[in-house]
Amino acid sequence: MTTDRPFLGVMLMLAFCVLAPLGDSIAKLLGGVVALSVLILIRFGVQAAILLPLVAMAGKDLRLPQGMLVWTLVRTVLHIVGIGLMFSALRYLPLADALAIAFVMPFIMLLLGHFAMGEHVGLHRMLACAVGFVGTLLVIQPNFAEVGYPALLPLGVALIFALFMMVTRKIALAVDPIKLQAISGAQASIMLLIVLAMFPNALGETSFQFDPNTVWLLAALGIIGTLAHLFMTWSLRFAPASTLAPMQYLEIPFGTAIGWLVFSDLPNGLAALGICITVAAGLYIILRERRLAMQSAKAPAAV
Repeated sequence: MTTDRPFLGVMLMLAFCVLAPLGDSIAKLLGGVVALSVLILIRFGVQAAILLPLVAMAGKDLRLPQGMLVWTLVRTVLHIVGIGLMFSALRYLPLADALAIAFVMPFIMLLLGHFAMGEHVGLHRMLACAVGFVGTLLVIQPNFAEVGYPALLPLGVALIFALFMMVTRKIALAVDPIKLQAISGAQASIMLLIVLAMFPNALGETSFQFDPNTVWLLAALGIIGTLAHLFMTWSLRFAPASTLAPMQYLEIPFGTAIGWLVFSDLPNGLAALGICITVAAGLYIILRERRLAMQSAKAPAAV
């Protein structure tokens, strides 16, 4: 029995593309008044608080298959570092620019697959990677001129999340997605609490005033971040990745719109050109991969 329901999958991915930059905009709003440590802890703490009861109500336990504990811990550490770098970048950069620079991740994944895992990457994809990096540099340049080295933080986000996706790919078939996210939220919360207990200022000052607006925004940050990742995970259950992958680039126009509405930020001419080049290169790779996969599926089987 097939579970393919492409329209539902597309709608779920669309929800992710709206919620993800919305969550980033809340992190940017809070960045000036809430310590980085608090933002990250709340983000993962709410994730654990939402998903652990769901796992329990579904009658599942939190035991992992043999050999998966270490990989889930590595994945969680990468997730913490990636979100921490992104929240840090948003303190300095416009939302759309930070998202566009971070979208160099698909190119980094291709290169990691080629050089670290021996996967074949053809000339067309290599050229698309080069073009995508050029587009990213065009986005970085005006931001680097304005804020300096913090403009490079989204490159760190891209590298960390490329590694995060590779580790997730390794364990995705062995662990239920909701269970994995629940475990990740719990692991991250425990890790962060231990680090902050040992080094109270490890991720910045932890004290701030708990006024009602801040509390509501912190709760929204955790809820939106959790829902966004759940929608992305569920979308892949109803539609093929090849259908959904191009949609992820909708995060950039949604991020641009949210950045304009909330912060009155718009990319300048050079950054806008870079965003267009990066998106075009990424879509070229995705659409070429889809075409090659369709040609391979149509090829007659060997006898």
